[in-house]
Amino acid sequence: MLTALLMGFVEVMKEMPITLMTRRQGWDTLAVRVFEMTSEGMWARAALPSLLIVLVGLIPVWILLRQSDKNS
Repeated sequence: MLTALLMGFVEVMKEMPITLMTRRQGWDTLAVRVFEMTSEGMWARAALPSLLIVLVGLIPVWILLRQSDKNS
């Protein structure tokens, strides 16, 4: 169950088109803000939020690796 939740979390984090289509007006996720900043050429402003997305995505991977090491 934990593995399924973590994999679902990772998939949701990287799914930009559905996020752009289904978001509420005036309510942006971090991924939407990064997308908007990079499309407008604000690379330096988008760097830190992009790094945060990557780091948050690594947390489930780290948890899954620890879980698989314990089961081995």
